[in-house]
Amino acid sequence: MLGIIGAMDEEVAKIKEQLEDVLVETRAAMDFYKGKLDGREVVVVRSGIGKVNAAMCTQILADIYGVSGIINTGIAGSLKAEINIGDIVLSEDALQHDMDATGFGYEPGQVPRVDTLSFQADKGLIGLAKDCCSRVNPDINTFVGRVVSGDQFISDKAKKEWLVKTFQGYCTEMEGAAIAQACYLNGIPFLIVRAISDKADDSASVDYPAFEAQAIGHSVNLLTEMIRCYEE
Repeated sequence: MLGIIGAMDEEVAKIKEQLEDVLVETRAAMDFYKGKLDGREVVVVRSGIGKVNAAMCTQILADIYGVSGIINTGIAGSLKAEINIGDIVLSEDALQHDMDATGFGYEPGQVPRVDTLSFQADKGLIGLAKDCCSRVNPDINTFVGRVVSGDQFISDKAKKEWLVKTFQGYCTEMEGAAIAQACYLNGIPFLIVRAISDKADDSASVDYPAFEAQAIGHSVNLLTEMIRCYEE
């Protein structure tokens, strides 16, 4: 069974509408929609915004639902000039850009006493997503690269440049790396799917509301196709 996490209602509402035989359970103020899409069992949930909500949601999917994989869908700010609004970024890996234990000798972004700097996404899910996106979103580009997460909406050019220089990130958002860490600790394959809503710079506050719906539409198209094609 596949677990689907979106931070906001808008990111998972259209997936919920397609489910059949739905059972809704509320845990930690989150509604978990367990049902079937094209005969495949899935659990769809809105985690809420931020890393704590995302990690809690992931642990519930692991402990209560025993999911075989997790896809985190949503929107993000681009960190590369060639990644445009509407394009899709698939996580090669993920890390938390606001984790700073450099005073203890760790690299920026590394969680202390965790034996990896970043958390690697599942290669099978990456391949599936690339194939599916080429079919359902032929008008946009798909990139595979690092997702950097923090409890911040990035709308400052200097901060964007720091994220690129320090972490070589492809996009930035507020949940993915927390989900990735929880999946890593539980041994669950994962993938972060991010549709670009803004350029994570001084124009972000204007671009985000204008292009949010377009970006969500692309991610919903991809996610629906991935569920239909997913094999455990």
